[in-house]
Amino acid sequence: MYQMNKNLKYYAGLIAVAAIWGANFGVSRNALETFEPVLFTFLRFGLAVPFFFLLLKWKEGSVGLPWKVVLQLAAIGLIGVTGLEIAVMYSIKYTTLANASLLNVAPWPIFAALFAPLFVKESFTRRLAVGGAAAIVGVTFIILGGKEGFNLSSDHMIGNLLAFGVSVVGALFNLSCMPLMKRYSPLRVSAWFILFGSLFMLPFTLGSWGKVDWSGLGAEHYATLVYNVVVCTIVAFVVWNASMFKIGAARSNFFRYVVPATAVVAGLLFFDESISGWQIVGAVFMAAGLVWISMEKKSESVRAPIRMETKEGAVP
Repeated sequence: MYQMNKNLKYYAGLIAVAAIWGANFGVSRNALETFEPVLFTFLRFGLAVPFFFLLLKWKEGSVGLPWKVVLQLAAIGLIGVTGLEIAVMYSIKYTTLANASLLNVAPWPIFAALFAPLFVKESFTRRLAVGGAAAIVGVTFIILGGKEGFNLSSDHMIGNLLAFGVSVVGALFNLSCMPLMKRYSPLRVSAWFILFGSLFMLPFTLGSWGKVDWSGLGAEHYATLVYNVVVCTIVAFVVWNASMFKIGAARSNFFRYVVPATAVVAGLLFFDESISGWQIVGAVFMAAGLVWISMEKKSESVRAPIRMETKEGAVP
């Protein structure tokens, strides 16, 4: 039986989460006129923290981890949430949106596939290479088929380097969670690294709180925050990490290419932006590549079960 049929719900989870993140470009665009990006990002993750831990307590009966693991997740949160999210914001500031989108998204799965053997027992197969190449061509057409195109001007060099760095660090961030999810649930791992990512991000927001007209916030602002906290963070991170653990990091990260495709559709729905023929062609290439990847049989080496550990010296 093909892997896609056997693990259909996990592939559906990856696609759904990527679509949620892509749609958020349209949902959150207006909110960023009210909130500075770093403050909005902090609210998204910070407000999600208590819900993560309440859900964890309810589902698993405890929230604790050994101190050694807590320190690991603190480092993962610092790099993968605080550093990564700030780098994304500044990459958009110092280069074009098309440049940032392409360099943030396209290389990420490639680095995940290349670095995967350092963290987990996954191999870079011929099917993954072929499907990944088709998906890369597709996402390139989707992003560059827009109005901006790719700009190689030296004025954008800092932003381009930051965007490319996001792909490298983001891939390592995803992979670093995989060994921990062999011992602890995706919910527990997500709760702790998002806690630390939020704490480390707080100092960067200190100059932003006074710039918001809090009394003037309307239903649209609160709805956007709820969507970001509940859907884009709590639900999305748990589903993505659980699906990634089952499917494997190398395959899963190619499904990030659904993000820019959904962002284009969100632009059409929310802002009446157009979709070009090149973007439609790109969507076909991308879909074909992802289907091809998902039909590969999963290696036995990545089927480690999730098990919970408790050790003395754990954080209660």
